[in-house]
Amino acid sequence: MTQWIPFEVLVWGFVVVAFISANLPWLTERIGLMVLPASGVKGPWARIFEWVGLYLLVGLIGKGLEFQATGGIHTQGWEFYVITLSLFAVFALPGYIWRYDLRQHLRTRAHRSR
Repeated sequence: MTQWIPFEVLVWGFVVVAFISANLPWLTERIGLMVLPASGVKGPWARIFEWVGLYLLVGLIGKGLEFQATGGIHTQGWEFYVITLSLFAVFALPGYIWRYDLRQHLRTRAHRSR
């Protein structure tokens, strides 16, 4: 089988997808990008559960890419999953900071400039 997309492009594309996925729960009020909560505001626990679900989805995509690239899936120990979860948490920092810190600073700055 010939690979029409270079492997490096697939890897960097996967990293970009993981980065965007890690930030999605903090950038939108919709649950699963589809359902608007009845109160109109998504709570912190909903954001955390959505973030964990996206971590699992990105992990499944990674497993699929690994199978496509190598023809098999290598077994991993618990250390691998702790490291990938930590990396996903680091990827989520820009969205988290924007949601819980930066947005309030920008709002107060806009009110002061009026």
